Amino acid sequence: MPKIHSAAAAEIGRRIRAARHELGISLEDLGELAEINWTTIGKIERGASSPTVESLVRIATALEVDPGVFVSGVTANDYGQRLHQLTARDFVKARLRQKRG
Repeated sequence: MPKIHSAAAAEIGRRIRAARHELGISLEDLGELAEINWTTIGKIERGASSPTVESLVRIATALEVDPGVFVSGVTANDYGQRLHQLTARDFVKARLRQKRG
């Protein structure tokens, strides 16, 4: 069974593969169009590798879709267990409470 990087990587890869299949192009074709090695795209599609932003933009451009389509709805929790669930807003609020007393 192939190793999955994260639930997020698996979902992003599934979306990329679906877009590629919708156009009927091969991994090799997408690799050439996106200027990314097709084996790297294969790892991304299988969820074995999490794409860099640059790779995601190159792939989206080649597939003529907005890169946001691939990451829409994906959250930090999809990358595995987090040490805390704080956001910057939570941090600022806590700091203000601390200053007040």
